Amino acid sequence: MTLAELIARYRTAAHDTILPGFCKDEELAEFYNDADAEAAIRGRLLRTTAESHPSLCAIDVTAGDAVLSLHPAIYELSYQAWRATGATTRAPLALRTREWMDANVTDWRDMPADTPRWVIQDEDSLQLVPAPSVDGEVLLEAYRVPVNSMADDTDEPGIPAIHHRHLVHWALYRAFSKPDGELFDPARAAQAEAEFSRYFGRRPDSDLRRDTREDEPQHVVAWL
Repeated sequence: MTLAELIARYRTAAHDTILPGFCKDEELAEFYNDADAEAAIRGRLLRTTAESHPSLCAIDVTAGDAVLSLHPAIYELSYQAWRATGATTRAPLALRTREWMDANVTDWRDMPADTPRWVIQDEDSLQLVPAPSVDGEVLLEAYRVPVNSMADDTDEPGIPAIHHRHLVHWALYRAFSKPDGELFDPARAAQAEAEFSRYFGRRPDSDLRRDTREDEPQHVVAWL
């Protein structure tokens, strides 16, 4: 669906059809861009790879550089690997926390440059351990939000088309939540948010996403 079609869907559902409306088109575009990203995160709808989106998931690395910028659209890694320049194979990198590294790898912060074995993910960066001794690239597979925002009437959401019509619930939730708006209605806002959550799922908090992406093995410890 196009942005114009999504806005029309909202106006019918909200009975906000007399233009310019209680919510103007520019504001509704903001609501729908928010919905597009929210749906992508909740439903993990956009998975990307170094092959499909090299500008997002193939990061060039210079020898000695340990900290790399992560594209802002990426929020969760599902696979990561190191490939030296000129090499034909890649070496998987283990995703770990600093706490795990402190407990399991002696003096990892001061390791001499070598072939990277681990990677630590922060919100907007990656740290290779050890730093690479040669030039290369980090290859990722990851979940992301849409890269481009909708602005023109003919623009479409970044998530797959089969899900587009359900984005209206978020637009309704935002419209009915405006405390200074003619449409303010907490009950209808709650109902719209519940419908959005029913379809796309609840939003995971940052701790849950961090625990998921690190994927560390869990062990039951017996106390005697």
